[in-house]
Amino acid sequence: MKVNSKTLQSVKEDLLNIEQTLNKLIKVNNPILSAAAKHLLIVESKKIRPAIVLLVAKAIDKNKKIKTSQQRLAEVTEIIHTATLLHDDVVDESIIRRGTKSVNKTFGNKIAVFAGDFLFAQSSWYLANINNLEVVKAISKVITDLAEGELQQNLTQFNTYYSIIKYLEKSFNKTASLIAASCKSCCLLSDFDQSLNSKFYNYGKNLGLAFQIIDDILDITSSSTALGKMTTSDLKLGNLTAPVLFALTKNSKLFKIIEREFCEKSDISEAINIIKETNAIEESFDLAYEHIEAAINSIKDLPTSSEKDSLIEIAYDLLNRYK
Repeated sequence: MKVNSKTLQSVKEDLLNIEQTLNKLIKVNNPILSAAAKHLLIVESKKIRPAIVLLVAKAIDKNKKIKTSQQRLAEVTEIIHTATLLHDDVVDESIIRRGTKSVNKTFGNKIAVFAGDFLFAQSSWYLANINNLEVVKAISKVITDLAEGELQQNLTQFNTYYSIIKYLEKSFNKTASLIAASCKSCCLLSDFDQSLNSKFYNYGKNLGLAFQIIDDILDITSSSTALGKMTTSDLKLGNLTAPVLFALTKNSKLFKIIEREFCEKSDISEAINIIKETNAIEESFDLAYEHIEAAINSIKDLPTSSEKDSLIEIAYDLLNRYK
């Protein structure tokens, strides 16, 4: 998830602190496991998920203070996200992540799985030490959602009767749940109006869904260099995303290509051409835009602040990834 660096200006120093802290938090005696666990954490990235948590913390505090527990929540969010990437890359046999060699490509599948497990364990430890039961419940549910989402995806590969509703359910579990729960949890850790919980939960939920839809569009339309990971990987694996599902309603030939699981040499390129020739990309973009609007509407009544503006800009920046 990429955003304009100016959008994160108000939490720039806080993010630098988090990057330094993350390296210290991941403590393990085995040097190979340590290197594997830190491989993606130390890769330069915008750390947008923790940035969102920090922006929420400042947006709801008139003094723009970030509590220690909220900073730790931001760190836990990034650790969990990174753990999911390690496991996903093993399942999907990915070789590139964040513009560099994936952990499974560098260290092998077993080490990548162990590193992902280790990061989940570390996140649970630091989550428990936040010492807020409601936050523990919210983030623990995310880990359940992540596993369920991955299973949903793998059990429905090449299923041409897969629906947009089921796709959005899976996308919530795999992507949006973590952002939604971390936004809500940030409010739970504040001393302010708890009615904001649902507003920020809905912001995170819709932002996460929009991100996944845009990411799925880019898997069809972008290059591996621009995206920082292999493109058309979902299509090749039979993971039917929004552009594919919309195209299936307009072209019966795509059904046959998918149902034979791209067994012919030209099937992938032909499928991509069919998707692009229909208005499936545009329909997918419209769906993403609906969720962007829903995310923004969730927080539009908040008092004016640079942090609120940044949260809105993050939403619009997602659309600019496609444009």
